[in-house]
Amino acid sequence: MTVHAAEVIDFAVKANWLLLVIGGMAAVLTTSMPFYLGVVSGGLIVAVNFHLLKRTVTKTICAAAVSGQGRYLTGRILVKYFIRFAVSGMIIFWLISQHIVHPLGLLAGLSLVVASVFLVTMLVVTR
Repeated sequence: MTVHAAEVIDFAVKANWLLLVIGGMAAVLTTSMPFYLGVVSGGLIVAVNFHLLKRTVTKTICAAAVSGQGRYLTGRILVKYFIRFAVSGMIIFWLISQHIVHPLGLLAGLSLVVASVFLVTMLVVTR
């Protein structure tokens, strides 16, 4: 059985959102409000970034674009990636500096994407 890259990426995006919902529900039931807000904020940041990265890659890397623009596509993808990275950094800085979220809750939320990628990897390896 072959596994297609698009299926893996779609599953990872869905897993990000699912883990965000599960993590948010667990945090709201068991932790303080700043910690909960950190989990949800961090999870939203990485889930949105992962979704946008998927969209950038799937729109940019197609046969017509690659044959027409070639190596310039890599630069375009990297520029968009670093812009998202900088915006995410500013949001994280603002959330922590204004004491809106607990830093450990934010770290837990940001780690949700790692958990979803690990989950996807385990499922692909076991197929």
